[in-house]
Amino acid sequence: MPKLLIVDDNKQITSILEEYAKKEGYETVVALDGEEALQKFSDEKPDILLLDVMMPKKDGFAVCREIRKNSNVPIVMITARGEDFEKIMGLEIGADDYIVKPFSPGEVMARVKAIMRRIVREEKQAQCFVHGNLNICLDEYTVTIDGEPVALTKKEIEILWTLATAKNKVFSRDNLLNSLWGYDYFGDSRTVDSHIKRLRSKLEQFNHPSWDIKTIWGVGYKFEVTTDAEK
Repeated sequence: MPKLLIVDDNKQITSILEEYAKKEGYETVVALDGEEALQKFSDEKPDILLLDVMMPKKDGFAVCREIRKNSNVPIVMITARGEDFEKIMGLEIGADDYIVKPFSPGEVMARVKAIMRRIVREEKQAQCFVHGNLNICLDEYTVTIDGEPVALTKKEIEILWTLATAKNKVFSRDNLLNSLWGYDYFGDSRTVDSHIKRLRSKLEQFNHPSWDIKTIWGVGYKFEVTTDAEK
């Protein structure tokens, strides 16, 4: 069930959008101001946002800019204003779509579903990842560095894919445990640590100066890009 974060200071609007979203099979989370939106985004990890522009504490543009520093999660901006320069600004800072109030809730959900369908298509197509001399192919569960195969287990490849495809994003041990082993897994974070240790040991045999798997002490791990070598 995809998760939708609805951000608007008008509770009547959030209630209507929640009702329509739930009918379409979405799990919903609501925030009523910009600061709450950023906190809910961090805590809930939504798949898509409906983001109002005019809000207390932080406006939608500020929220969008902050999210785009570390995430490509789709954002549909909503505003009572219809000026072209605001639409252009929203799209330039990273919004995926723009809807002007008053709107039809049905139209909003149609836009959301269209974006989510596009993402699913892109994810199905994007089963290979390349950064510098690193190539990860999930279709075949293979990893090469400088064209040389790296002998990794299935889980090690999945860890490397998760970190690398979100370069410079920090994943906590629980994030990795839940996404790669599942919420019903009864192990603990030491499982992640041991897999990371073995993965690093195998990668150390190869030259990779433009990237590395870094430990963020007290938090978790990230795929750190040391130079811009992305192809």
